[in-house]
This record gives sequence, structure tokens and C-alpha cells, in this order.
Amino acid sequence: MTDTDYEFLALDLIARTEKAIESIANLAVDTDITFKIGDIVDAVERGLPADYPVRTAGDVTRRDVIVQMAKDIFSGEMYEDQGT
Repeated sequence: MTDTDYEFLALDLIARTEKAIESIANLAVDTDITFKIGDIVDAVERGLPADYPVRTAGDVTRRDVIVQMAKDIFSGEMYEDQGT
């Protein structure tokens, strides 16, 4: 895979995670049910195509990456360096 492919996958997972957060947040407001990060990860993973690339090296799984993305989105850290 090229750097461009990795960048595309990262941006794609970020967009999917943002969409899952928005969807689950709306559901939480509508139902007054509390959701967890794992619910967001599950929603992202359910939405991935069957042939979506899976990390093949290292100890970090795709789920780990999505968890960290979700935490960074919630904390605002994901967007801190944008525009600089």
C-alpha cells in the first residue's frame, strides 16, 4: 500500500467514525440511553465493506484505531492542529 492509500483509509475511517458518533449521539438524545465508545466502534465496523483492509502488522487492531479516533473526536484533539 502507498502512503496515499494509508491516508485515504485514515480519512475514510475518521469520516465513518464521525458519522457513527453523530448517529449514536442523536439516538442517545432521542432515547435517553447512554452509549459507550464500544458502541461507536461496533457501528463503524458494521458499516465497513467486507473487503475493507485490515491491519496486518503490529499489535494495534483496526478496533484500537477506531477507539482512539472516537476519543480524539470527543475530546476535540482530532481538530486541534487543523488550519495551522
